[in-house]
Amino acid sequence: MASHNQVVGWIGLGSMGLAMAQNVQRYLQNTKSQLRFWNRTASRGAPLESLGAIGCESIAQLVAECDLIFMSTSDDAALNSIVDQILAVKDIDGKLFVDTTTVHPNTTKETDEKLKKRNASLVAAPVFGATPAAESGTVLMAMGGPSQAINEITPFVKGVIAREVMIVSDQPEKATLLKTLGNFIVAGAMEIVGEAHVLAEKSDLGTDMLEKLLELNFGMMYSSSKRMTQGVYLPKEGQAPQSSLNLGIKDVQHGISYAKDVGARLKVAEVALENMVRAKEFSDAHGGRPLDSSSGYGIIRQDAGLDFENTFVKERDSRKEDDSSQ
Repeated sequence: MASHNQVVGWIGLGSMGLAMAQNVQRYLQNTKSQLRFWNRTASRGAPLESLGAIGCESIAQLVAECDLIFMSTSDDAALNSIVDQILAVKDIDGKLFVDTTTVHPNTTKETDEKLKKRNASLVAAPVFGATPAAESGTVLMAMGGPSQAINEITPFVKGVIAREVMIVSDQPEKATLLKTLGNFIVAGAMEIVGEAHVLAEKSDLGTDMLEKLLELNFGMMYSSSKRMTQGVYLPKEGQAPQSSLNLGIKDVQHGISYAKDVGARLKVAEVALENMVRAKEFSDAHGGRPLDSSSGYGIIRQDAGLDFENTFVKERDSRKEDDSSQ
């Protein structure tokens, strides 16, 4: 069990961060402890407060009050801003920071070096899974960092935030590298499945038959397929995407960049990135409508002479229009 005297904090309450923080607060309730939290938009913390967590007015206050601090933010720039505010705190000796953000491995390495200079520790702990998995505590987490620090964190993670934890290395940046590779695999799978679905549709084989094959014989690709056939790639107006296209673009760019740094090339990622960037242009042309990271499928459709919207999306959105006219 975790120490009852340890004060835990959480910085960053996006959709993933809020879901994970709520699970940690529920766990802490069993130890008669309360999570401290901070978010740039304070109102995002209302669900946590209803569970008994305590809001902090600043990152400095949270860091001063806590021994173990989780961080969950959107990208490298946001993480760097948070770390700068942490480093401005006078005394962070012995504090342990856990970063669940998906960032470039070099960003993780730089963060680790900055914290080490102040006698603080970093564990990189990126997660695999979208918001629904974060809400149910069933994401997969990769961890990189000192073994003693990982042991200290584990009670708050396995069975609380994550269904399973992969211990990657004593070097934090190796955990974010593994996450980068995972993101590449997901993006590549969505590119391949999207192309296959378009061919099935254009050739009159039918997407239902292809999806059945994916379900019976290709495991992970079946979930990618459902994101397309069930319209997840193009959410309803006003509905948040399951996985943000903007963050997906960032993640794939990290993989391409890191591969270049070590003299390798991710050609499939380059193709996927091109389609994702073009999907972003589609979003911008439609009033900034939020798209899912699988929305490159819409571009593959357009390149084959089909509409960005598949039959499912058209029928779904037409039902909404019919309902609003009544």
